[in-house]
Amino acid sequence: MTQRPNFLFIITDQQRADWLGCYGHPVLKTPHIDSIAARGTRFANFHTASPVCMPNRASLLTGRYPSLHGLRFNGCVLPENANTFVDVLAGVGYDTAAIGKSHLQPFTAMAPMGKSIAEVTAQPDAWKIDRVTDYEEEPANYQGDGRYAIKSPYYGYQHVDMVTSHGDRCGGHYGQWFRETAPDWKALHDPKNELAHNYSCPQAYRTPIPEDLYPTAYIRDRTIDYLTSRTAQDAPFFAFISFPDPHHPFNPPGKYWDMYSPDDFEVSLPYDAHKNPTPPMQWLHDNWTGEGAQATPQTAMMLDDQQLKEAMALTAGMMAFIDDAVGDILTALEESGQMDDTVICYNSDHGDYLGDYNMMLKGALPFQSITRVPFIWSDPDHRKPAQSDALCSTVDLAATILERAGLDPFNGNQGQSFLPATKAQDGPRSEVLIEYNDGGKRLGFEKPSRVRSLLTPDWRLTMYRDQDWGELYDLQNDPKETHNLWDSADHQGTRAHLTDRLVHHLIAQMDESPLADRIA
Repeated sequence: MTQRPNFLFIITDQQRADWLGCYGHPVLKTPHIDSIAARGTRFANFHTASPVCMPNRASLLTGRYPSLHGLRFNGCVLPENANTFVDVLAGVGYDTAAIGKSHLQPFTAMAPMGKSIAEVTAQPDAWKIDRVTDYEEEPANYQGDGRYAIKSPYYGYQHVDMVTSHGDRCGGHYGQWFRETAPDWKALHDPKNELAHNYSCPQAYRTPIPEDLYPTAYIRDRTIDYLTSRTAQDAPFFAFISFPDPHHPFNPPGKYWDMYSPDDFEVSLPYDAHKNPTPPMQWLHDNWTGEGAQATPQTAMMLDDQQLKEAMALTAGMMAFIDDAVGDILTALEESGQMDDTVICYNSDHGDYLGDYNMMLKGALPFQSITRVPFIWSDPDHRKPAQSDALCSTVDLAATILERAGLDPFNGNQGQSFLPATKAQDGPRSEVLIEYNDGGKRLGFEKPSRVRSLLTPDWRLTMYRDQDWGELYDLQNDPKETHNLWDSADHQGTRAHLTDRLVHHLIAQMDESPLADRIA
């Protein structure tokens, strides 16, 4: 092995932990991803720093919680001067690449929920800084012919192949490539040319785009190109391979559309399974039964069982395509002679309710379906199958990867390295903090929700700003979180203890960077 290992970090978008064969899914088959677990450590208790795309992705790179790194909810931007662990790797000679979805900056031109662009830009901020308007992920940057040249390093990445948005009409460098490669690209993007189907699930769309032109295939092929190009290089690499699927819309292409049938799935945790639904759950249920509208395509909602099973079948199709792509990538890594020098990681940025309590997508309710994600670490120094029950967080990834590379994290990192746990030893944590901040009013909240959860191996405590209710679940006796014990007289001591611990975690949300360089 080289002095420092390569890293191949594969991440999906909106995939809950139990949606892999190696995590026990009864229907979905993922043999190639399972093969990573067969020669590595599968983490059973890995959680997001925030169960939303942008804040959690920024926490992954910085090792810091959204409260500190500044990308607090979708639509914000990670400041360009933020230090990342990729910067640290690049600083010691790593070749660094991001291929696929980045989402550290907004990739739409739409105004925030409930506001106009004029309102946002006219309002002064607490800091005397110019608002960032020239995002590298801005759609307009990719409208021209040729290939848009991203300013590098991009959050530490020297090589960037950008894929923005979701579904079959992604943008970024993929969008430019698609227009150049497909002479009939306008017809392929025209909703009038959707292929026939009988699904009623919202956002189910049978794309006419063939498999080899779909974003998953593009990311697969660009990754293989990158790995092949590294064979003659001496420097180690860190490659971040990010698939936009299985995030909605639900549109697996070609053979993957009907690879799974809705009849293969069941809604095992219906709304009625919850003994005392919280106000947002009740609001979602009332909105569903009253045929209320979805606030945005990204807002959590409830669906009937048939629609949920359709969404599951299409999600499985998208995952099957990703699994096949991962297989091709692993083959390229092996054939390029770099397998024995490469740490392989598999992760997701957050989960999806995907039928739990008849809910879909994600939101302010931090059930483990959206906070617990898959994480697999396969290390050439320990290619053995193992399971770790260590409690870990996305904020810990930066410190862990840097320690494996023989490096220290920068000042202000909040994560804790769990490198020993990758060899099935103990992890460093007994508790994790999970943040959620909404960018708009929804699910019955009178203002954008602010949610903080403390998770231990035994309990989940959640508090909602300015609400006189909260959540307390006994994870040992109620692992599916069906009975909220917040008001239980027998559990007030536990609630008080966990609230006290949560306060200490919130006190720790002070930026320790920069260090003082003088005595006052």
